[in-house]
Amino acid sequence: MAGKLKITLTKSTIGAPPNQKRVVTALGLRKMHHSVEFPDTPQTRGAIKKVKHLLTVEEV
Repeated sequence: MAGKLKITLTKSTIGAPPNQKRVVTALGLRKMHHSVEFPDTPQTRGAIKKVKHLLTVEEV
């Protein structure tokens, strides 16, 4: 079974393109250093790949 990923917003979305801001919002991240947990699925990995320069990802 798939594990879980802990995703933390480590850089600000100020100055980021609007599509990247929407991806961060869709992941449920609201402000800096806010963390969420998601199942490790291809859809989650794809969203992370779009904004990987703004995030820190850990396997839980």
